Amino acid sequence: MMKLYIEIESGLPKNHPALEENLIQAFGCIPNTWVSFERIERPSLNLYETVTQELPKYELSNGIYKDVWSIRPMTEAEKVVIQQHEKDRWAALPNRENFTAWTFDEATCSYISPVPKPDDGKLYRWDGNSNTWVERAPPTII
Repeated sequence: MMKLYIEIESGLPKNHPALEENLIQAFGCIPNTWVSFERIERPSLNLYETVTQELPKYELSNGIYKDVWSIRPMTEAEKVVIQQHEKDRWAALPNRENFTAWTFDEATCSYISPVPKPDDGKLYRWDGNSNTWVERAPPTII
């Protein structure tokens, strides 16, 4: 496991974290101006969330500097852009006329069928003429 350190100057982090091995190679030890650092991966976002900046801030917590990601809910205008992108993608489908009964669900930013797809392990396709799920044969292996 890689151990990281970040240089502190006037009580604030300076530059970016460095690997312990690199500091030892460069200085022969970990200089006293460097403190432990913990890398925190960028979090997974929910559908209508966004990070407020592309890079994390470095903050001190329990004597260790860490990446801190700032997440916020999307504005209504940002949600509309995401939703419109999905609506445009849907409208461009070559077989779009087969799915005219499907409706857009804002909560999931996706289109949903008027009838839930059966969950019995069989293969199904949507039939727009009857607005139902129709069982299909498994693909043949030649």
